[in-house]
Amino acid sequence: MEETIGVTDVTDAAQIPQQRGDQLLDSAVRYAEERHWDVVPGTWLEAEAGVERCSCGDVTCAAPGAHPEKKDWATLATGSAVAARRMWQKNPKASILLPTGRTFDAVDVPETAGFLALARMERMELTLGPVTSTPDRRLLFFVLPGAGAKIPDLVRKLGWAPSTLDLVARGEGDFVAAPPTRMGAMGAVQWARRPTPANRWLPDAEELISPLAYACGREAAAARGRVRT
Repeated sequence: MEETIGVTDVTDAAQIPQQRGDQLLDSAVRYAEERHWDVVPGTWLEAEAGVERCSCGDVTCAAPGAHPEKKDWATLATGSAVAARRMWQKNPKASILLPTGRTFDAVDVPETAGFLALARMERMELTLGPVTSTPDRRLLFFVLPGAGAKIPDLVRKLGWAPSTLDLVARGEGDFVAAPPTRMGAMGAVQWARRPTPANRWLPDAEELISPLAYACGREAAAARGRVRT
């Protein structure tokens, strides 16, 4: 797996890894400038008594430092590199969120299934877009917008019941956290496949759904087997 764009260091007092503000700022600007993705600052991590907490203040936060800070986050998202620079200069610690349903959707699957599918896709020489790997062990495949409306029917045509597969399309009204955003003590979001000039043109979900559904189906069957034993 490729390493994240970001860099971490350690505070002298609390020994807590920090994501450097300049890395977040530079990455957010690049996403807007080079990929024309909308970006919006999210929450961030704060040190309290040697423990990292989400800036939202919820000690049970499921995605510490990696979710929207404001209710109107979608309207604040911008594709302007100048505006992105201004936003992160105001708060260099803010996570980088990319709204889905605009220039891309994301197909979200378990990490094990995702890497199995990714290997099959590469053998099949399918066109692939960027893919992120998250600290909570998920892989997100960037595809053309509209995946959410298509995927349930595509999965059914392949013989699967959508409810039986851990395969979710993130589209309009949703978001993904982008590298080098960190999710609390779990670690940082990384690129399993980086954005490059070669993958500027994204695949349609229909092109990737067969290996993804197959891999998720195998994962579901393995999980059922573990429960029986």
